[in-house]
Amino acid sequence: MKPEMCRPPVAQPSMPGVDVQKLSDLIGDVYDTALDQSLWPVVIKQAADFVGGVGAALFSKDAGGQFGDVRYDVGIDPHYKQLYFDKYIALDPATTGHFFAEIGEPFATGDVISYPEFTKTRFFKEWVRPQGLVDFAAAVLDKSATSVAMFGVFRHERDGVVDDEVRHRMRLIVPHIRRAVLIGTMFDLKAAERATLADALDGLSAGMCLVDATGRVVHANVAAHAMIDEGDALRVVGGRLVACEARADRDLRDVFAAAGQGDAALGIKGISVPLAGRDGERYVVHALPLTSGSRRSAGIAYTAVAACSFARWRCSCRRLPKSSASPSG
Repeated sequence: MKPEMCRPPVAQPSMPGVDVQKLSDLIGDVYDTALDQSLWPVVIKQAADFVGGVGAALFSKDAGGQFGDVRYDVGIDPHYKQLYFDKYIALDPATTGHFFAEIGEPFATGDVISYPEFTKTRFFKEWVRPQGLVDFAAAVLDKSATSVAMFGVFRHERDGVVDDEVRHRMRLIVPHIRRAVLIGTMFDLKAAERATLADALDGLSAGMCLVDATGRVVHANVAAHAMIDEGDALRVVGGRLVACEARADRDLRDVFAAAGQGDAALGIKGISVPLAGRDGERYVVHALPLTSGSRRSAGIAYTAVAACSFARWRCSCRRLPKSSASPSG
């Protein structure tokens, strides 16, 4: 995967059939999960309703198709979830295809295996059909050679198989879900309830800083100072965080300005910017808006509109916490 692909696709302000305010509210709720991850079950239920499905899940699988972890899920009977883990995960014909899917690009069961062939499998007959399910709209969030992390929406008979409208709606929300998951692994804003936000930032090994709508640095942790001092991809000029690469700097300015306008603006803009270092290293800046929802209180005291994390580019799939069930693909 190329670094440029980590940026969310830019949706158009005019989106036929989509309630823009509802989409904006959903995106805001997605980013609130970085503050409180207990919100995920509610958020993925909202995502399932937006896309059109009976349930949804955040989960991971191993390359061998023998093990899986579910982090959050809604809408699937616990009995069938347990059956999937105990017996049917090894029979799921879609697993191998998940490892070849493009990160962030929605796909359906029929994109992985011929749908008529799928309906003839034991997995379909014994696990999918008894639940009234017919399809699964999914997207890879992150992957490595040994595991894949995904978000997916289960389609019931009354929903029908995945069509262009479903893919379109998935494209509108998957980039934000991916950002929330990746940012959440690096930065747990819940720590701000036990200490000041600045103290929470300083305790992180990842480079993190708070910025206002113009990119002025309000606070930077030790790791961020070290990266900025290197001056390879990022610098501070006149108190403002800038990218050494002109195009990336324009993108950063757009992200900071959009964050200052709230989640509605970010609903149609990317919030991650790939950077190129002088030494050939690749970096990416993830921005978490702090102007809406539960995140607002974290930014007010620092006049910050976004929390930014910096990382050298690498594609790695962090295994999700172990749970008692896993969804299917």
